[in-house]
Amino acid sequence: MTKQPGGSAAAEFDQPVAGDPDAAADSGTTGSEAAAVQQATGADRAGAPGDPDAAAESGTGTGSKTAAGQQATGADRANATGSKTAAAQQATGADRPSATGDDAAERDASTDDEPAAGSGPVPVPGAALLALLALGWLAAMLWSTREAINSAAAGVTAISLSAFALPGVISAALVAGAAFALSGVDLLGHRVGERATLRFLAATGAGLLIGLAAAFAINLTYADNATTNVIAGTSAAAAIIGGAVAGARSAPTVGAVVAAALGTLVFVVAFSRARDPLFDLFGAGDTQESLVNAAKWVSRTESLLAGVVAGLLAFGYLAWARRRAIRRNPDAPALRWPAYLVAGAGPGLLLLVAEVIIRVGGRSLLDLAAALSEADAVAQTSLGTSRVDNGIWVLFVGALTALIAFGRTLGPAGDDDPEPVAGTER
Repeated sequence: MTKQPGGSAAAEFDQPVAGDPDAAADSGTTGSEAAAVQQATGADRAGAPGDPDAAAESGTGTGSKTAAGQQATGADRANATGSKTAAAQQATGADRPSATGDDAAERDASTDDEPAAGSGPVPVPGAALLALLALGWLAAMLWSTREAINSAAAGVTAISLSAFALPGVISAALVAGAAFALSGVDLLGHRVGERATLRFLAATGAGLLIGLAAAFAINLTYADNATTNVIAGTSAAAAIIGGAVAGARSAPTVGAVVAAALGTLVFVVAFSRARDPLFDLFGAGDTQESLVNAAKWVSRTESLLAGVVAGLLAFGYLAWARRRAIRRNPDAPALRWPAYLVAGAGPGLLLLVAEVIIRVGGRSLLDLAAALSEADAVAQTSLGTSRVDNGIWVLFVGALTALIAFGRTLGPAGDDDPEPVAGTER
């Protein structure tokens, strides 16, 4: 074994072994090799547990080596333990933020699944006011019809006047039933919620109440005859159908239809004051042909203007409903163009539905009026055709007007997310 200068082995090998004369007499390589062999043997013995001789022969150097080895082993163990502990703590620290982030993500997901504040059934703006106005209009139509019938001198004239007044009463009852049912469903609110069946039943029941009240009022105030029963029955049926219409899920759209239909009915009555000047404007003269042509153009003008009024009212109501919904919940979804299309066409649809009710429920009264004379038969046929044409005109013109008004609120086509005009929605 080669001695290294300054090493511990060199210091040990240069010293003679105590009690060995041969080793003391010999010199050079032989003494060194013997000492090396003994030292190695002592080291081996010291490494064997429970060997006292080896421990005695090893001496101080062996004890130092053993202590150094134990110290190194302890240091290695401490380092290994510390490294493992540090690694475990580091892994734990890395896992904890991840787990915390996962928990936060789970909480966010659970929060997203929960209904946001202010969610639930969308309230209908001015539902109570619409109901009051519609009921007032129905009462006014019933009163005017009663006054016209009571002022007739003969029963034949009363039948004719009842047939003429029937469309106005039916239309008013249809709108009143829808408005009152819409207000009732809006008052129920969360009790009805998004359950379509319960909402439909509640709305139909509210329409039934209005129908029964109208029929009861007609039977009390009108003369007791066949025409009275027909008016009462058809009015009740119209109110029930109107209540069923109000059971649709899109409450703001139904509110827009009711508001636009009520405005259209009021406009048609107010327009009657302008009929005579328009007849003269369209060339009504002494001949029958000129009168018929003038009446046709007056009717078309009335229908066109009524459609424009219906479309503008429907759009204005939906814009108002949108502003109210945003104030209640800023994340409320915006209504798309089909809602405006339906709202604008709704008054025309209600007029056509009223015509169906008139021809089915009031058939007996119309036949009595047509049987009075040939002129009455022609008049009833002409009036029926005119009402159908008026409903179709109001339907298409109202839908087109509402869509045009909605389209003007949209931004340029190049914008990714154009902002609508204040108070309107996309």
